[in-house]
Amino acid sequence: MLPSVIKSVSATHGENVAYVSPDGKEITYKQLDVISDEMAVWLTNEGISEGSVVGLSLPSCIEYIVSYLALAKVGAITAGINPRFTSLERSKTLSTLNPNLVITAKGHDGGVGDQYRKTTIKLNETEFIRSQRVTGGSPELLEDDDERPVCICFTSGSSGSPKGALFTNRQLRAISELDAGGSWGGGGHRYASTEFAHVGVMTKLPWLLATAGTTHLIHKWNAREILQLIHEYKMSSVSAIAPQVALMLKQDGIEDLDFSSVKAIVTGGAYASVNLIKKGREIFGAPWSVRYSSTESGGIGLGTSLTADDYEALHTIGRPREGVKAKICDSSGSELSNGEVGEIWISSPAVMSCYWNDPEETAKVFDQQWLKTGDLAYQTPEGYFILAGRTTEMYIRGGYNVYPLEVEGIFSEYPSIAEVVIIPRPDDIMGEIGVAVIVLEDGCLPITIDDLRSFGADKLAAYKLPEKVIHVESIPRNITDKIDRRKLKEIVKRKSG
Repeated sequence: MLPSVIKSVSATHGENVAYVSPDGKEITYKQLDVISDEMAVWLTNEGISEGSVVGLSLPSCIEYIVSYLALAKVGAITAGINPRFTSLERSKTLSTLNPNLVITAKGHDGGVGDQYRKTTIKLNETEFIRSQRVTGGSPELLEDDDERPVCICFTSGSSGSPKGALFTNRQLRAISELDAGGSWGGGGHRYASTEFAHVGVMTKLPWLLATAGTTHLIHKWNAREILQLIHEYKMSSVSAIAPQVALMLKQDGIEDLDFSSVKAIVTGGAYASVNLIKKGREIFGAPWSVRYSSTESGGIGLGTSLTADDYEALHTIGRPREGVKAKICDSSGSELSNGEVGEIWISSPAVMSCYWNDPEETAKVFDQQWLKTGDLAYQTPEGYFILAGRTTEMYIRGGYNVYPLEVEGIFSEYPSIAEVVIIPRPDDIMGEIGVAVIVLEDGCLPITIDDLRSFGADKLAAYKLPEKVIHVESIPRNITDKIDRRKLKEIVKRKSG
């Protein structure tokens, strides 16, 4: 699918700038097509062909996109390696992948080792990927094949070691149809909101290219730089995870920037508190859509509507998006009634084929055509879904199940709390009790446990209320900015004595 999309866009919008590097270097859609053609011929000469597996251990740069397109043109399977991985994490990921080739660059080759064949490209050259191209070359066109594997997206590892989700042309086509939102050929400007190894680029590149728009890259995510790009290029959307939006809203001088072009704020991958959504809508003057998905679901799942009322927008993850089915199931797979907490199961044509080289883990997450997400939620009579946390996060206090995300949602409305996470702690009498780990808004006084319990007394059952408060300067997060609950458990253990 990728080869046909870039050929089509090159023919109709070839002179449009596709990407702008942090240093201002540009590449057009025509150049993307030609250069990836030339790299594809070089890859063929190096023995890379249909079915070959190639790891991209590169930063999120123009060369990454060129390499991905070139590999798609020869029918190879591309696996992005998160540039934020340590050498050890990179080594473990490559061990799972077992690639035929690794394309890397200086500073991103730690952990690659000598057991894999690799080629090291030079970044930021005057000519892109000068040494891995055949000038004037053009690869043989591949026949259309919906079942041809295209990419492997590694999970964040928030519930263990990263696993590689495999996607074919069939899934990429479905994602393009489900996620395009009428923006094909629309042009405009946007910024790169995720690393290119993330599912948000790997599976969505076809429709991102089809918009014929310009994507601005940054060296490292920076709230002030993103705000300036939105202001300067009149961008129509703010796309990020909730903690990134929170950082944007804390920037000095934000009131002097023009956000009149912004039509939507779209977040996923992390919990967005009620106070944050309200503040974001006020500052950007636009509705906020919460998206729920996963790597395994192809980045397609549920979401709140941009025309949602406050109940839907502030307290739910909305309904299944068009083309997606979702239900709440118990541990046996039986569908639960409204209001009962269970695991979210998703079915859509965008869901991955399997975990790469891991049939056992694949079998654990599939039940026929349904994907078990590992996330807990319940459904309201109106059809909205409300998250309760991960299946691994629930704890039992005195025989009662407590779902941290439900409790966090209540206390996120406490006026002086910037962020709150509920962590269980062993207790001799109750088995487990809840500890509230809190980040305060700037300049606010510490909150006592009595303050917190009093605030939640009429909103939560007594057994759900936390029994200790710990204040921290920031919440630890993993490489994809998801809350690192394992580190928080260590903090709670240490500070609880």
